[in-house]
Amino acid sequence: MMIITRDLGLQAYQSVWEQMKTFTIARTDETPDEIWMLEHPPVYTQGQAGKAEHLLNPGDIPVVQSDRGGQITYHGPGQLVAYVLLDIRRRNLGIRTLVSKLEQTLIALLSEYGINASIRCGAPGVYVDDMKIASIGLRVKNGCTYHGIALNVAMDLAPFNGINPCGYARLQMTQISEYDATATVSSVANRLREHVLTQFEN
Repeated sequence: MMIITRDLGLQAYQSVWEQMKTFTIARTDETPDEIWMLEHPPVYTQGQAGKAEHLLNPGDIPVVQSDRGGQITYHGPGQLVAYVLLDIRRRNLGIRTLVSKLEQTLIALLSEYGINASIRCGAPGVYVDDMKIASIGLRVKNGCTYHGIALNVAMDLAPFNGINPCGYARLQMTQISEYDATATVSSVANRLREHVLTQFEN
């Protein structure tokens, strides 16, 4: 099944979130699936299960209550966000299978940078040793998904210290640039696109 990929550049979280909801509500059985790749200005997003105690010291970074799954995370420039707008009913995919496919896509991508990444049972996302390098949070509406993945590429990781990332106290974050200094969001996005299409266009 065809997937349309879009590069949206730097976009405010709130406006893209509204666009995702509009797209998902308006889509029909014939609407092609899409992947939106972009970056966000600094923002904390609190998932539906989010607990206030995981917001430690936000400073002047805005906090948005989101309708995705999961706890609190941080988005900022240098992080590649890929929003996954898929009709999983049409693809006969359960949400757990989708999350697993996204994790495997990220692991395959990271291996190209010499990064040996893995998953953790009960904690969606991708990890390198004891550090988290990518987060996954989704919402399903009418059998279709929105929200998606956030992969740390070459960003300021300091704002993660203002929260318990994904609800885990003292969880350390890492990023691709610590293993490959040449990595950029645009170059990683190109590789991620290839892996996503390989994984889902069948």
